[in-house]
Amino acid sequence: MRFVYSDRYKLDIGAHVFQTEKYAMVRDNLIATNQAVPFDFVEPPEPNIDDIQLVHTKEYVEDLLNLRWSPRTVHSELPLTSEVVQGFMLFASGTIEACRMALDDKIAMHIGGGFHHAFADHGEGFCYINDIAVGIRKMQHDKLIERAAVIDCDLHQGNGTARIFQGDTNVFTFSIHQERLYPVKERSDLDIGLDDETSDDVYIEQLQNIVGKILSQHKPELVVYVAGADPFKYDQLGALRLTKRGLAFRDRIVIEACYKRGIPVAPVTAGGYALDAKDTGEIHTNTARECLRALGQLKPPVKPAEPGEQPAPSQAEQQPS
Repeated sequence: MRFVYSDRYKLDIGAHVFQTEKYAMVRDNLIATNQAVPFDFVEPPEPNIDDIQLVHTKEYVEDLLNLRWSPRTVHSELPLTSEVVQGFMLFASGTIEACRMALDDKIAMHIGGGFHHAFADHGEGFCYINDIAVGIRKMQHDKLIERAAVIDCDLHQGNGTARIFQGDTNVFTFSIHQERLYPVKERSDLDIGLDDETSDDVYIEQLQNIVGKILSQHKPELVVYVAGADPFKYDQLGALRLTKRGLAFRDRIVIEACYKRGIPVAPVTAGGYALDAKDTGEIHTNTARECLRALGQLKPPVKPAEPGEQPAPSQAEQQPS
């Protein structure tokens, strides 16, 4: 299996709840536990502004490129620097690449992306470029697909994605999220807003009841799966109470449902703001493990080595950790 990843995803945004070092943690976790080798990680191509403008307005893109604070950029909660703007452009290129690879390989994960609060004409939250929408529009533009679906399991509703695709019958948007929480909600094709303190059992039941129906009824040729780590019970920005085990089952439901139906799926990592960044990295790593499991490529896990030691094997797991 191939993963899209770049060391350039570690952006300098200062002291921030969005810890961009999490991407390298996922790469390192997969290598340390013998689930991947360096060759499995694909560097995204350099971004193409024309691809970005398949979704985002010319005026907004010009504001970003010229680092202008304007009504279109001011709602972001990130610095507006050349490094950050180019980083978000690269994230979009990464999701394009993951979508393209998924069409070839059935599953391809982007260790990055998932910036679902960006609208066509402005940024919001921690999101400048909506890579999810860019990836889908690029696949449609290149006539590789007609129909797509977004299955968004981040803590927050994908309001930017919902608005971008409103009225487009070729792209089905679904979001399951904490209801009484940022952002101001837009209308997805299907929204499930969960109560505070929702735990594994209720979440999994809701998701199991709907994913198969979405895939069977809409018949997408590609799914972008927004696998946010932030429904985790120790996340700093939310009040859902999912465990790591529950989040891994969530991943399995979505990824296996797509794979068993022959529908290519491209997971993106989206949010994750645990008190300990290692928890966020582990949750995203478990998403990668569920991709490998669906493909029959999951290897018996090994205990990561201490510095200077070789990894030691441990017992194979039967359930997500």
